[in-house]
Amino acid sequence: MQSIGFIGAGNMGGAIINGLRSVGVTSEIRVANRSNHERLQRMAEQNGIIPSTLEEIIQYSEIILLAVKPKDVLNVLKSLQNKLNPNQLLITVAAGIPLKSYETVLPGIPVVRTMPNTSSAVLKGMTGLVRGTAVQEQQAKAAEEIFQAVGKTLWITEDKINALTAISGSGPAYYYLFTETLIQAGISAGLAEEEALQLAKETLLGAAQMIKESGKSPARLREEVTSPKGTTLAALNVFWENNLQGLVTRAVKACKDRAEEMEREYQE
Repeated sequence: MQSIGFIGAGNMGGAIINGLRSVGVTSEIRVANRSNHERLQRMAEQNGIIPSTLEEIIQYSEIILLAVKPKDVLNVLKSLQNKLNPNQLLITVAAGIPLKSYETVLPGIPVVRTMPNTSSAVLKGMTGLVRGTAVQEQQAKAAEEIFQAVGKTLWITEDKINALTAISGSGPAYYYLFTETLIQAGISAGLAEEEALQLAKETLLGAAQMIKESGKSPARLREEVTSPKGTTLAALNVFWENNLQGLVTRAVKACKDRAEEMEREYQE
């Protein structure tokens, strides 16, 4: 794999680096971070990254992965302006910023817009990728290889990126919240906290594996667990009576709407 430079060392950048090293990627990885030099030192000790300046990232990296907060992207792009060449690939993981914003500031520079999730840290990530107008085939493949090293990938058109964000980008938090709530419900039902945690956690993992490996739809798997007049049906009826489907649909829409709102804010 080509040399990679990370601008930003937050949760997402760190997750991707952890994942790459976990699967044995030995490419030179440089990281520039505006603050928190102690974090950079820990990453150097744990993952063999090279703490670097922005100038060193530009000079030595064939692939530059932009992993800063959306509010900081424009300042970073201005710092990169007229300093990159078309043989360098810029990959962004920032939410809510369209490709044209990058391509306006960096004309002719290949840009791939991505939306990964933090499960990349345990090699179970799901990343959507959008190809910019200047991206060559080998550059698209290089971007894909980075995220395939830490999970699954899906190339999409940019008009779908906010919907993808609402499902997989933010999705882990939904499952965490449901599991957290299930644990609390288990405690209320009389279980010890450790017991409820183990039961909820292993049930989530097992259900996910069934969806992945059984070849059956989630609806079919649900039906197989649900006996007429049984205990599962009693629980499911509460979800249906309180419109769980509507609640989830509204939550996903709120996430998508916020991503679209961020795009508009960025372009104003």
